[in-house]
Amino acid sequence: MSYQKIKTHVADGIGVITLSDPATLNAAGLDLMDELAHACAVYAVPDSGVRALVLTGEGRGFCSGANLSGRAAPGGSSAPTPGGPDSGSALATVYNPFVSMLREYPVPVVTAVNGVAAGVGCSLALMGDIIVAAESAYFLQAFRRIGLVPDGGSTYLLPRLIGKARAMEMMLLGDKVPAATALDWGLINRCVPDAELMGAAMEIAKALATGPKSLAATRKLVWDSLDADWAEQLWAERMGQRDAGRTEDSREGVMAFLEKRPAAFKGR
Repeated sequence: MSYQKIKTHVADGIGVITLSDPATLNAAGLDLMDELAHACAVYAVPDSGVRALVLTGEGRGFCSGANLSGRAAPGGSSAPTPGGPDSGSALATVYNPFVSMLREYPVPVVTAVNGVAAGVGCSLALMGDIIVAAESAYFLQAFRRIGLVPDGGSTYLLPRLIGKARAMEMMLLGDKVPAATALDWGLINRCVPDAELMGAAMEIAKALATGPKSLAATRKLVWDSLDADWAEQLWAERMGQRDAGRTEDSREGVMAFLEKRPAAFKGR
């Protein structure tokens, strides 16, 4: 597939996908989302060689949200029309399947957030297992400005990440949350100078890409824990440990420990 709205690159086991529509601050239109889903699916294949994924944006923004330029007009009336345009249809067919794919992704995901992450762009940024933001970055739940509700998993993620009070503030007031505040709230992992963003993200991705296969199982356990009760989670850990203990990387890790040398993990 030839990409027009994204750029891709693979090196040293790290797959980098860059949203590349700077004229719209990388608005997540259906065309961009189609390319993004395709690239992520390609990198998810075991023989792709990708052991960590980095998602970032080109130019002054990470992602300014869904592209509203093609949205249908409200039919010339200021009043809601029963049976009118369904603003949620693309969620069911495009955006929700994509964020669900990221949640179940087979390798760790790093998001490197530059500039604005608004609307569904905020949701995409928060899907990272590790979220690194530039100091100039900010997070915005802009839906109230256009009379819509938060989407892309925001109403699920935000209360779990920062608590009900701050989640309500972000979504009901629609104020910008600067990267430094996001770090203080526990919304993101790192806040770094703008010039150091990709360097920091790639350093983290390298640590993930050279790690054991069990990292993928670990991220799944954490994501699944958001919905599991205590007994379910203990059982999931038990089964995950069984599977991890049977990997080549686990055998290598034990041998390296006994031989007092660094482990050479292969992601197998």
